[in-house]
Amino acid sequence: MIELPSGHGFIQFDETKRSAVVLRSSIDEMKSETSGRELVRKAMDTPYGGTTLSELAKGKKTCTIIISDHTRPVPSKDILPEMLADLRRGNPDIDVTLLVATGFHRLTTIDELRNKLGDEIYNREKIVVHDSTDANSNTEIGVLPSGAPLIIDRKAVETDLLISEGFIEPHFFAGFSGGRKSVLPGVCDKKTVLGNHCGEFIASPFARTGVLENNPLHRDMCAAARIARLQFIVNVVIDEEKKTAAAFAGDPFLAHEAGCEFLKKYCQVETEPADIVITTNGGAPLDQNIYQCVKSMTAAEAAAKEGGVIIICAECADGTGGDGFYKSLKNCTSPAALFKAFSETPQGETIPDQWESQILARVLSSHRVIFVTRPELKGIITDMKMTYAKDLDTALQMAEEIKGKDAELTVIPNGISVIVKAK
Repeated sequence: MIELPSGHGFIQFDETKRSAVVLRSSIDEMKSETSGRELVRKAMDTPYGGTTLSELAKGKKTCTIIISDHTRPVPSKDILPEMLADLRRGNPDIDVTLLVATGFHRLTTIDELRNKLGDEIYNREKIVVHDSTDANSNTEIGVLPSGAPLIIDRKAVETDLLISEGFIEPHFFAGFSGGRKSVLPGVCDKKTVLGNHCGEFIASPFARTGVLENNPLHRDMCAAARIARLQFIVNVVIDEEKKTAAAFAGDPFLAHEAGCEFLKKYCQVETEPADIVITTNGGAPLDQNIYQCVKSMTAAEAAAKEGGVIIICAECADGTGGDGFYKSLKNCTSPAALFKAFSETPQGETIPDQWESQILARVLSSHRVIFVTRPELKGIITDMKMTYAKDLDTALQMAEEIKGKDAELTVIPNGISVIVKAK
């Protein structure tokens, strides 16, 4: 049996009854006998670029550390104590501010910060939560290669030393998370985030999982980090249990590139395109809504033939994930028309969540999507131009009626953990 995560449980796929190619990452092999703190310490002692954080801190009055928000499973308790220790080892009097990179998300709560940082760091350090909608707390410092203005949090500008923590994972349109993303979208104004996530960029064939070269979103993100003078990062790679498995520190671009190459060895899988692809969004909390499930659909898209059928299993306990996202698919004349409209939307007219709708529309333009989820979502699934199925057996029967009993089948147990590359 193959276990397919859905909500807090699993859906069983019996591979003895139906042959299939199974695509898994080997992330669960990334086990380290060394503690997360020790891995971070070792990485910081031998940083990419050669300059340690203690050396960078010398002569600086202020430092802002961009930290991840509540939406990211970054093991900050492994990272921040070592970063703070190095800063104060190099300059005991340096004035440190932790700036929470909320990007375009809601603001992080006090309880979420305490849980993330621990009481000692929360009670001792100065913490500012970035607000992308507060024009008074953000300031324009330049123009990105795309022409979009770079407007970022003043706390990231009015500091002598800007550094960041983070983690690296595959990302379905930025290629990988981590590194430069701490600045853009992390601490940028709403206007800059929308400009970066514009329809033209999302439509690029290079805006894909695991792709950095020629990726227009990545290009603007790197430019933002350089203009903002991001000087040092500590990024980690985590295993299936969300524990630190590797750490990369130093120059923001060299360290991030090394981390991406390391992770790619565990995440990249090669396959021949199939007629039918079954996938999941990794279970709760990652499959909390339809919006989030677009991520795993892109993995299935990469593994499917043109015109293939995608089956996704996800609980979606919180429903759609956004009214605008839902209505854009519901009200469009066709997914292809919606994708075209968003692709041609001028950069300055990008609307919130447009990118998620655009990517789902792209998938639906070439593939039939059958959604295995809670029965109360049947109407919503249908409204959004997808097909509802009460269980996996029903979905597979539907798919075989479309593609045939002998259709080639691929199963991706966790669609957000893999980078699919066609053979």
